[in-house]
Amino acid sequence: MATIERPAAGRWRAAPPLLGRRGARDPYLLAVGFFVVYTVISVGRYRDLRTRSWDLGIFEQAVSSYARGRLPVSDLKGPGFPILGDHFSPVTALLAPAYRAFPTPVTLLVAQAALFALAVIPVARVSGSLLGRAAGLALGVVFGLSWGIQQAVDFDFHEICFAVPLIAFALEAVLRGRWRAALVWALPLVLVKEDLGLTTAAIAAVVAVRARHRAPQLLRSAGLVALFGVLACALTLAVLIPFFNSAGDYDYWNKLNEESGGGPWGALLAGGEEKLRTVVWLLLPTGALLALRSPLLLVALPTLGWRFVSHEPHYWGTDWHYSAVLMPVVALALTDALAHSRGSPRIWVRQGARFVPAGLLGAALALAPTLPVAALAEPETYRPGPVAVAGRQVLAGVPDGAEVAANVRPIAQLTGRCRVFWIGDPAVRAPEYVAYYGPGMSEDAMLRRAAGLYPGTVYSVVAGDSGYFVLRRK
Repeated sequence: MATIERPAAGRWRAAPPLLGRRGARDPYLLAVGFFVVYTVISVGRYRDLRTRSWDLGIFEQAVSSYARGRLPVSDLKGPGFPILGDHFSPVTALLAPAYRAFPTPVTLLVAQAALFALAVIPVARVSGSLLGRAAGLALGVVFGLSWGIQQAVDFDFHEICFAVPLIAFALEAVLRGRWRAALVWALPLVLVKEDLGLTTAAIAAVVAVRARHRAPQLLRSAGLVALFGVLACALTLAVLIPFFNSAGDYDYWNKLNEESGGGPWGALLAGGEEKLRTVVWLLLPTGALLALRSPLLLVALPTLGWRFVSHEPHYWGTDWHYSAVLMPVVALALTDALAHSRGSPRIWVRQGARFVPAGLLGAALALAPTLPVAALAEPETYRPGPVAVAGRQVLAGVPDGAEVAANVRPIAQLTGRCRVFWIGDPAVRAPEYVAYYGPGMSEDAMLRRAAGLYPGTVYSVVAGDSGYFVLRRK
């Protein structure tokens, strides 16, 4: 096994790994366990018709296009909308073979669960090597249960699931002193999402900081990778996305402009309480303030930066999937800081560092009932409830191959077999079918809703039950 960086008396030196033969299997067993957990949570939510957003449907449409050998489009974003003109995520094409074999949104959810679980391996492996088997296991579980990962699993699907293991493997390589491997792991991030080129550059900067004395010849390579990350980000935002976008622009610039309320600097000053809460949640339950001692934490700055200079409040908080890419950064920054603390000349620092993994494990387990993993104790996770059963029966009234407009909950149930549009999209003429979830709505209210969305078109109710409706154009 490769040597790793390990602290001694306040400096860094090479040292053999601490994991024994049995301990070497721990990261892989943890990954398998978390793969099962993540799969049960996300697939259970899908089967119970509790989809939270339209993203799962958007990505299924894009991956389905790849599987048919076409450029990816998503009708949910607009009729024939090229998805590379929204976010630049060609990495999702890797899912096409699996989707071709199993054409269902469950394929995307299982793939995401596998990718998140894969990230547990480098976190637990290098933590065990640097800190010992017990601490490695503890920090592997803490990472697997981290709120950012759980929220992303609960969100359905997003392309950032590819970034989480790439970042984890890159930072593991940094801690092992495998500088070239760290740079290689960081490079594919530019294909995951347009902003992650800056994360590539940040990882390269950390490599430069850590390798400047031990391997100064790597500074040029690190500089070139950093430059590549920045240029790839700029090229994607200024050229590639506008090229695919029908409007010839990047749609998300409007979240930074003056019309949204003072430009980026105005946004940076807004929502201070929520942003502070996000930072506290990053540092306390996941990585503790000790993580601030590690330069690896610099890798989190690009993601926090674009989120905090945006006028979109959803970017500021701890919900959805936005913090998933930060979890391996904080976890491995903590591992780095703990390893360095154990080499401190101050005995109270060395002794205190030994108790941190166990303390964080206790905190993670205590928080578990308040996070999505609590769904493991809900019967609906394993057996869809009566509302979901009724909803599926109603949605069966939409025939395969039909054009249908839908709101959030029906979308992912239909994208695999129908051409699905976002309900009320002004670019879409009145579709033949409408699928809608409106709890508490009557049939008359649903018909009025359809008439308001598509003036001059008359619909009739094909089926309705438990808040789900299917309407057909007369």
